[in-house]
Amino acid sequence: MWLVALGLTALSFAAVAIPVFWIMPFGHQTPSKLAISYALRRITPFLTVVVALALVALAARIWQRGRWFSRLPLPIPVALSIFLVWFSWQNHFEWMFQPLPAAGFVAASAADFVEPKDMVFGVETNGDAAAYPVRQIAYHHVVNDTVGGVPLAVTY
Repeated sequence: MWLVALGLTALSFAAVAIPVFWIMPFGHQTPSKLAISYALRRITPFLTVVVALALVALAARIWQRGRWFSRLPLPIPVALSIFLVWFSWQNHFEWMFQPLPAAGFVAASAADFVEPKDMVFGVETNGDAAAYPVRQIAYHHVVNDTVGGVPLAVTY
């Protein structure tokens, strides 16, 4: 029974972890990896609930039939499966790609953190101009800003 419990825990963990590690900023992503990751993201909320219920049932059975030393590690796979249920319902991509809500501005002459060879996105609207270093947008992916009275979502 312990092998079944460990196998179910490993299955649930893999189903949740694969999208986390395959969909990473700046990492190599193939179309097949993305397809698998998105398919797993769709099914893991339900798969993890089924696995958690199965693990609770197995733990109850082991508790009834097992000796004290076989009961001792029971909370570990049960707690991990409950955590995986919670995590599978989260959108961890939002944790990785937080928009920059309040962009800090400096005059072009004071922008000493931008190197001469750095690429920037430039926007000019209603006589107002702004530049956004690609290096910084690559981390946040979205900058919420207003240029020339027009709200913008600058993204990369």
